[in-house]
Amino acid sequence: MIIDLQTLTEETYVHEVLDLDWWQMPDPSRQVLGFGCPLHVDMKVSRAADKFLLNGTLSGGIKVRCDRCLEPFDLEVKARFNVYLVARASGSSDEDIELLDEDMEVDFIKGEKVDVDEIIREQIYLSVPMKCICKKGDCRGLCPQCGANLNIAPCSCKREGGHPAFSKIETLQFQGE
Repeated sequence: MIIDLQTLTEETYVHEVLDLDWWQMPDPSRQVLGFGCPLHVDMKVSRAADKFLLNGTLSGGIKVRCDRCLEPFDLEVKARFNVYLVARASGSSDEDIELLDEDMEVDFIKGEKVDVDEIIREQIYLSVPMKCICKKGDCRGLCPQCGANLNIAPCSCKREGGHPAFSKIETLQFQGE
């Protein structure tokens, strides 16, 4: 969705429902695989001097990959975001810009039109937790030896007890034995 900033009134409200086929990412190894249900985006776009402010919320479900067993599962998303849009100074390149901590919520734009889809995609990635676990901490993961999904069935790999760093102690022979 493209927003023309020249035609923007003081405050513009945008409500968008993104269908399941909106998320078109060709790489299946990414963390976010798609939508589990339509994603609702509500935004207020307002002008503040030479900047534009996007206040919005995301709500819906996305499909992500579990970090332990690698199986896809649905994750509910409810996130708020604030993004400042600032026109890039003329003559500056990407190498000339040094970002400060307060600039982390700033997107630099070129021209008078902005593609909000890229901002929404970025906010979806930012709303995903650092660790995605499919069964609320009860996921058993994959076997480190054979790679079997331990949530489906136990594997038949022989497990040695104890920490491998102490395995040499078993081979020690003591005097007097």
